[in-house]
Order: sequence, then structure tokens, then C-alpha cells
Amino acid sequence: MTKEKRKAADGGKQTGTSDPCGPITRKGLMSFLTKQFTDIPSKDIFGKCRYVSAFQKCNRVGEGTYGIVFRARDTTNNEIVALKKVRIDQEIFKDGFPVSGLREIQILKSCNHENVVQLKEVVVGNSLESIFLVMEFCEQDLASLLDNMESPFTESQVKCIVIQLLKGLRYLHANFIIHRDLKVSNLLLTDKGCLKIADFGLARYQSDSTKPMTPGLVTLWYRSPELLFGAKEQTTAVDMWAAGCILGELLAHKPLLPGVSEISQIELIIDLLGTPSETIWPDFSRLPALQNFTLKAQPYNNLKPKFAWLSSAGLRLLNFLFMYDPKKRASAEECLQSSYFKEAPLPCDPKLMPTFPHHRDLKNAPSAEAPSSSSNVNAIFDQTTMPTISDLLGSLVKKRRID
Repeated sequence: MTKEKRKAADGGKQTGTSDPCGPITRKGLMSFLTKQFTDIPSKDIFGKCRYVSAFQKCNRVGEGTYGIVFRARDTTNNEIVALKKVRIDQEIFKDGFPVSGLREIQILKSCNHENVVQLKEVVVGNSLESIFLVMEFCEQDLASLLDNMESPFTESQVKCIVIQLLKGLRYLHANFIIHRDLKVSNLLLTDKGCLKIADFGLARYQSDSTKPMTPGLVTLWYRSPELLFGAKEQTTAVDMWAAGCILGELLAHKPLLPGVSEISQIELIIDLLGTPSETIWPDFSRLPALQNFTLKAQPYNNLKPKFAWLSSAGLRLLNFLFMYDPKKRASAEECLQSSYFKEAPLPCDPKLMPTFPHHRDLKNAPSAEAPSSSSNVNAIFDQTTMPTISDLLGSLVKKRRID
């Protein structure tokens, strides 16, 4: 690219007259893309997004950092689906579609496993900010169940849930995907007892790149010690620590490490597992956060007193999941081979898992007095016309240099 064209791509005036397109502006680019895509034969177009108006909203089932989730009905085949509206910050969107949304779509489209939630398609509303992920609908999330169950899961049911979680993690990690936000509210259950790992807004592909990942995004209660101490490198071990926290929470019938700040979270971990040292975690003293404070001395591992009724195989599994050194922490494959899942009580069959009232649906269902017409029910989707491909691409390249 010549100096003049580079200047034009940056928003300056072009001095030459050899380029018939003139300065490269967003308006000009969108006009160019519209013409180009109009000329593409229909047989060469991969596909286009459906309108969100093809779905009738039933009720809101949840809201996370990266989007609002609705239960909806596909009016073309009456299938019940989960419709997640991608959260788009106006200040961020002006520079393009959020990377977290693109990453979630890319990862979910590449996944095909019974214990990972399925992304069916992406649909759009009347503006570039109205983008929705259509996913298979699961009747419950584990957090709502734990909050509303009259009696906790039995150990046999806990094993059934955890085995499915480990199978999902084994699949993700074998495909170099780190979820990075495992917690009970991101684990869904169908009425047939099938567990699905969901919410991939923070997920990343593991690579050999030395570029650090953001350490403070994983939910605090499930955050691994290497992240709390400021480690730059993140591996699949961060998911395995979270899996240990989930197993402990299901067994204890309450959150295992409910810290209110990073300092209190570190203290809770030390109270449970003892103070880490160079002996059990090489290079531990070089972690950035340790330069700011001194850890209290606590030499004992208190997992056995905490879970006095648990078998030695169960305690061994928890200890492997709670290894301080991420390089020594158990993998999902190793956990699945644990003798804990082969001893009594044996894991129950997922089809024999109990069914529960749909707490999410009951809590968020529209009131009886609320209007039920299709137009009102779907009003929140802002559906009218679908943005063109040129609109989407024009937004993605806005304020970016074109080489």
C-alpha cells in the first residue's frame, strides 16, 4: 500500500487521483461491500442470519455478565430454545463487535459434545446491537437447584453430576479450550439429567503464545490460587480447580470457598489447604502478588476434617484437584479414572436423576395480568429488519486501518 493510500485509510485526504474509489471511508466501504455482496451468486453465499422475530419469547431465565437469556419458542417448528442476547456496550461497539461475543460464537460452533451446550444459530434484530445466540434449552441451572432444593443431592447424584462435568472438560481441554468461568450457575441440567457446560463468554483457546490473559475475570469463589497470586500464564488447570470447588460445594451443600475479596479468598484457601511454599509449588515466591503481602502460616491440610464422612478415594480426588502447583493438578481424564467413581455408592444413571420444578421459569414468568400478544411478548427483541452483511463488516472495520 502506498503512502497516500495508507493516509487515506487513516482518514486523511488522498493527494493522488489514480484511485477511482477516492478516500476509504466507512460510508464508502459499506457502499462497496453492498455492491460486492449483491453481485455474489446465491449458490456461493454460505447463509444469512434469521430474524429474531421468528422466535416468541416465553420468559427470562437468567442474566450474566455477557448477556441476558430468555426461554423462547421457534415459531417455525415450535421447538423451545434458549435465546441469549449478546450484551454490547455502546462505547465498545463503536469500534466493532465485542471480541468476547465473537470468541463465544467461534468456540460454541466448533463444539459437539453432549455435556457442552449446543449453539444452534445466530439471529439478529433491527440493529447491529441486537444479536442473539440460539442455544438448546436446558430446564435448570445448578445454582437455582441448589438454592431451591428441599433436600440436597445424594452422593450418588453428586457423582453423576461431576462425572458429566469432567467428561465435558475432557472434551474441551482435548480441543485446547479453557472455559475460565466454571461455576454452578454456568452448569445446566436437562429434565433427563444431562449436564451441559454453558456460558463461554470468557473461554479462550490455549496456545503457545506468551501474551498474558486477564487474570481477574474468573468468578472469585472458583478462582485458582495461581490467578489470585497474579500468574500470567493460564492453563486448563484453572478449570480443574473450579471443578474441585464445584465438587466440594455439592458434597458440603454450600459454597466451599465463599470469599468476599481476593485477600479473603486467599485466606480461605490457606485455612483449608495450608500455606503454599516453594517445596510444593516451585517458583511460587516469584508470583507478582506475593511481593505485596506476607501469607499467614498455616501448616495443615483440613480437607479431611472438613469432609470427615468422605471416603479416602474421595479425599484423594479432592486433594488432586486442589494441588497448589497447576502443573501437578489432576486433569479431567485422570479424575475420570478415580476409584471414587467406582466405589459405593456408585454414580446413578443420568436418566434416573430426580426432576425438579422449573425454578427459573416460575421466578421470571410473566404475570397473569401481563399482555400475552405476540407483538408485546417479542417487544424486547427489537425486531424489524435484518442488518446486511455490509453493515456488519462495516462496523467491524470502523476506526481500524486497512492494509
